[in-house]
Amino acid sequence: MAVQNWTDILKSSKKTALISDGKRKIHYLFTDGKEMSEEYDLKTDELIVRKWRHRSTLGDQGPWQVEVGEPLAGPDTSLDSEVIKENCSNPVLMRKDTKNSFQWRIRNLPFPKDVFSVSAEPSDRCIVVKTSNKKYYKKFNIPDLDRNELPLENSALNFSHANNTLIISYKKPKEILTLEQELLNELKKLKGTDEGDVDCKTQ
Repeated sequence: MAVQNWTDILKSSKKTALISDGKRKIHYLFTDGKEMSEEYDLKTDELIVRKWRHRSTLGDQGPWQVEVGEPLAGPDTSLDSEVIKENCSNPVLMRKDTKNSFQWRIRNLPFPKDVFSVSAEPSDRCIVVKTSNKKYYKKFNIPDLDRNELPLENSALNFSHANNTLIISYKKPKEILTLEQELLNELKKLKGTDEGDVDCKTQ
């Protein structure tokens, strides 16, 4: 069973815990050299950040890629203010999960709700967002479902729109809820330090 396979991979990874700024920060080092970093709110246990880093074919560490949480600041931050202002008006997709749902927010979409169409495409294993005025189109997958080889279902999907932001929610399958709770229980057993670098040694 794929869910069990991913659970075993998580359990076999080298984990380092750090308690800082009201967050439980966990760094995972997998046997294939990949790294995953997560941050949980200490009070609510909600996942705030999840990001991945892969090694290149030459063995060098690549950049962090955000799966959950605010996108990392890019090189545009060093450009002049006019360019930054222009970039800030573009639609921005970020994922911010709740306890029971995967959730995405797409900011800077100043259209009425009835313009949007949000659907799950099981054959392509992705969610498709588009507008009837053809001003926006986006496809993205749900890595959690892919890792556990769970089906993508339209019935679990819903969306709302407010303050120029499209909010898309996908109800977590019971297998994911069980996995997340089991993992959280394991993470709470880790002895977390209050200072230092959360990265594992990769040598």
